[in-house]
This record gives sequence, structure tokens and C-alpha cells, in this order.
Amino acid sequence: MASGHDRIEKNIGLMIILVIITVSIGGLVQIVPLFFQHSTTEAVAGLQPYSPLRLAGRDVYIREGCYLCHSQMIRPFRAETERYGHYSVAGEYVYDRPFQWGSKRTGPDLARVGGRYSDDWHRVHMHNPRDVVPESIMPGYPWLEETAADASAIRKKMEVLRMLGAPYSDQEIENAPAALEGKTELDALVAYLQELGTAIKMRR
Repeated sequence: MASGHDRIEKNIGLMIILVIITVSIGGLVQIVPLFFQHSTTEAVAGLQPYSPLRLAGRDVYIREGCYLCHSQMIRPFRAETERYGHYSVAGEYVYDRPFQWGSKRTGPDLARVGGRYSDDWHRVHMHNPRDVVPESIMPGYPWLEETAADASAIRKKMEVLRMLGAPYSDQEIENAPAALEGKTELDALVAYLQELGTAIKMRR
């Protein structure tokens, strides 16, 4: 007489249903508790939502595909923390939508790049990386210095982010376009990079 296990293995439809149920329960057990852990849902001390200029810079970062070569997540291993600084924690990414963790490192991790170099260094680096890092294979982005930062949708972006939890005030949203007046995409990108990882002090 066939056992219940044998009947399940021979009935592909029933097996598919049971696998889906099992995976769903397992997923819920692992994922749901995370929404109630303060360490994964609350911002670390000192973390602020992106300013309009930095938010525009983040859009440039994503548009130009910087995440394809640079991760923004430092693993809790000595080899990582000695090179890049304090390991990444969930509370740093509360306002990132989507987060830029990544795993590809053609270039160095940027999770703690904020404040490590001057604005001028970043500007030279973005124009021609080999002027400051001779062995770099990164392409230059000289056009960013000549392109005005896009303020057309900044209010809408901030309104949507506020719906998702970013604590923007009405006044901040109203004044957002003015914060981008006279700014280039390079200004915005440098501002974005200079804030990365600054909520947690870097370890030198």
C-alpha cells in the first residue's frame, strides 16, 4: 500500500501546491518579524532623508549605472572594515528606495565615501578618473558639469518618498526646486557621494 509521501510524489499538482504552501509559510516566518524589529525599521541616529540636491544626485548615480561597478554595503568582516570602515547596518538605508547595496566591485565600495575626499577631488575624478587614480578603468563623466540638475519632478519624488516614510515637511517640498537652481548634475552627484555613510562615523 502506497504511503502518503508516495502519493504526493506521484501527484505533481498536489506536490506543487504543498511546495508553495511550505515556501510561503517559511518566507512569512522569516520576513514578517523583521518589520517589528526596531533595528531594521528605524533610522540610525543622525540619519536624515536626502536633501533635494542629494536626491537629484542619487538619480544621476542610478541613471549612469554607477551601481554596476560600485556596491554600497560593507560586510562585517575584518578585511572589509579595515579597508572601507564600519560595516553597514540596516538603519542606514531606511530612506533608500531602492537601496544600492550590490555585490559587484569593479570599483571600491562607496558606503563610507562621504567626507573621505574633498569636493574638488570628486569633481576631478568624475571628469577624468585617471587624473587622481592613474590605474583607474572608470570612464569619465565630463558632461555632468555642463548639464543642469533636473528640478521638474523633485517635488513629486519627495511627496512619494514622504508617503513611504521619509519625514519631509510641506515647506521642504515646496522649496525643493529652488534648492536645485543653478546647480549641475555634477554638483548633485558630488553632494550625494559626500553624504554616503556619514551617519555612522568611519573607522580609519
